[in-house]
Amino acid sequence: MASIPGGATAYEDSFARDRLPPKDLWPEFDFSGLPELAAYPGRMNAAVELLDKAVTDLGWADRPCIHYAGEVWTYADLKAKADAVARVLVENMGLKTGNRVLLRGPNNPMMAACWMAVLKAGGIVVATMPLLRARELAYMAEKAQIRHFLCDIDLRAEGDDAMERAPILSKVKFFTALGNVSDPAAGLDTAMAGKPAGFDNVDTAADDVGLIAFTSGTTGQPKGTVHFHRDILAMCDCFPKHVYRPSPDDIYVGTPPLAFTFGLGAQLLFPMRTGASVVFYPGPPGPDRLLELIGEYRCTTLYTAPTMYRALADKISESGNAPVTLQQCVSAGETLPLPTFEAFRAATGIRIIDGLGSTEMIHIFVSAEGDDIRPGATGTAIPGYEACIVDEAGTILEPPCEGLLATRGPTGCKYLDNEERQRAYVVNGWNLPGDRYRQDADGYFWYVARADDMIVSAGYNIGGPEVEDALLDHPKVKECAVVGVPDEQRGRIVKAFVILRDPADAGEAVAEALQDFVKAEIAPYKYPRAIEFVSDLPRTETGKVQRFKLRRLEERKAREQGIRVQ
Repeated sequence: MASIPGGATAYEDSFARDRLPPKDLWPEFDFSGLPELAAYPGRMNAAVELLDKAVTDLGWADRPCIHYAGEVWTYADLKAKADAVARVLVENMGLKTGNRVLLRGPNNPMMAACWMAVLKAGGIVVATMPLLRARELAYMAEKAQIRHFLCDIDLRAEGDDAMERAPILSKVKFFTALGNVSDPAAGLDTAMAGKPAGFDNVDTAADDVGLIAFTSGTTGQPKGTVHFHRDILAMCDCFPKHVYRPSPDDIYVGTPPLAFTFGLGAQLLFPMRTGASVVFYPGPPGPDRLLELIGEYRCTTLYTAPTMYRALADKISESGNAPVTLQQCVSAGETLPLPTFEAFRAATGIRIIDGLGSTEMIHIFVSAEGDDIRPGATGTAIPGYEACIVDEAGTILEPPCEGLLATRGPTGCKYLDNEERQRAYVVNGWNLPGDRYRQDADGYFWYVARADDMIVSAGYNIGGPEVEDALLDHPKVKECAVVGVPDEQRGRIVKAFVILRDPADAGEAVAEALQDFVKAEIAPYKYPRAIEFVSDLPRTETGKVQRFKLRRLEERKAREQGIRVQ
């Protein structure tokens, strides 16, 4: 494995570096997979590479960068705003290099400018989802010891509450979506207005911390994952560049927030790396709104989650009007069900690119595109990464095989101050994201389940996602989640929580029909022995179903009924 490039830290505040896991618990890093990775210098600032050089070296100053509510920011506009924010952070708010900065806002131009500004000033970005509540924000502020806070003024109420819960958040300014001083309370906008042009960027080391991304809480309490400036560039130079070959003329749109590393790449950094542009929009991202935006801006590239692709497929099929400009569609966040892939392809002719990534790895590391897609498979290790299957002891298995997926490459898991979780995620130098996969003889990975979503019932191992896929093929089913619940005779049984297209259909007759349907589609022992019709499912803000909440609820019910929980 190649050594980690770097240099003397630029940071006065060593908090994040001091709370990295011990070096012997780090994954193995490999920069030899692609020439651009091996060529990274020992010193780099990701914001300079992505923004400043776009303006000064690449000739993109006047190219559109961000479209928002009828406004267009060029690359030069974004740089000017980011420079002004960086000046406010340093000159008005006393930011020292290595300090963490909490960012809170929806996907809008000023949120992007603030993100770039923090890196330019030598700070560490801690971006948060717009729907997080004060309790969650306070937890992150305390965990990462954050004093500086930049918040969209439309989210002020929850921000104020977070500051009461976490008094450490003491250096705070609010901004508007376009940074235009439209609200007197927007102190950041006001302070920016008086700043001279330009900013003296901090000369960070490649392995100075640039980002602490908190996981979305799919399995419980969010964990802080630490990424270097080099990691931020690596995610741009691996997946998009070598999987779907982006163009400077691409126009991106999607649903994931910038605080989610999937959204950070998809909705900001990937287009910037190639001189393309992205559409941000106020308001909720429903399927009708997305289709309207794609048509209005002639978007070429869509990033969203499987649930949205299914809703889009239904809308397009109903109208018969497929978007004519879309060229590539990427799905991540959770596995892409085969019925969703097929429904979207039937509606649009587009083969969705499925991607497996994680916050710990910063972005996607397994995928496939075009003719290399095998419907139902996630794909193969993307250029720059390796992936394999290991058993419970961490031993690599020869394909064809099934077990825990493991990966390594230029990025990897580095938890903030959480040695216990680090030991579980990194084994023998490999990152273990917690997914069970089957690898075929050609190296393709086929999703089985999250490791904690495997259901052991009467001695049978049953993957919840396989049952979900079968249910989703039934015309009455809109969404579903499948978990194992306690049972006195079988240890656990398969239970499905189902959202019907027509809630009026809920009843015993439809439940039996769904059970019979699943028995006819997959091995009968896998069918859901219990079905509960629901109106919604617990989700993270990024759209992932929180199956652990359903399991916990059922386990609590079982204990109340005197059923032993295994």
